[in-house]
Amino acid sequence: MYDFKDKVAIVTGAGQGIGRTIALSLAKEGAKVVVADLSDKRFEVVGEIKALGSEGLAVRCDVSDKEEVKGVVRETLEKFGRVDILVNNAGIYPFKTFSEMTEQEWDKVLNINLKGTFYFIKAVLPKMIEQKKGKIINISSIAGAVVGFSGLAHYSASKAAIAGLTKSLALEVAKHGININAIAPGPVETPGTEATGEELYEQTRKAIPIGRWGRPEDVADLVLFLAGDKSDFITGQCIITDGGYTLQ
Repeated sequence: MYDFKDKVAIVTGAGQGIGRTIALSLAKEGAKVVVADLSDKRFEVVGEIKALGSEGLAVRCDVSDKEEVKGVVRETLEKFGRVDILVNNAGIYPFKTFSEMTEQEWDKVLNINLKGTFYFIKAVLPKMIEQKKGKIINISSIAGAVVGFSGLAHYSASKAAIAGLTKSLALEVAKHGININAIAPGPVETPGTEATGEELYEQTRKAIPIGRWGRPEDVADLVLFLAGDKSDFITGQCIITDGGYTLQ
């Protein structure tokens, strides 16, 4: 359906969950994929990418560390010579009431979720401008960008900011042939959601009109569309994929 042959993608937080599925989906369509993650699971994902017949590169990266981010982009360019697609997926969502939240906990979430996105965009933009083409997809969330969730003030603030960053920056780089969009997923089944417990899981499922939790593939399919040529006229958007959760 998509042809990403000779395209090079960087996916952050690609060691597991949504990021892993995005990385593998891009690889299935022929992209060379850089798996940026703190976890050693990045090596497993690259193994899966190679098994699909594509090329992969595993790079350790703390997205809140500007120098490590620059290192990922430098290694990408040294190995593949270009960067066509950036997916800013890395993020954390620790639950903490605002009254109990420390400044350090606030900073940690904002540094990873928001500043990490800022660092990576800053790092890839010069090459994309040189190429006169690029696709950047930021993973936002319905939390903050659309609705609020108790216990996630820091997360919601970071994800709302990503949606705003996406809109403003899209205006600045459109003249360079670069599209920047965001995706705002609703509840998605990942290793992290297993801790919600059966009761909350079922309660959430019933609140989704389509009748099920989202799957990583639901997000990855939208990434493929936004990364491909068929979305060249779409930029600055924050697209919700939540099974109708926020319609009620």
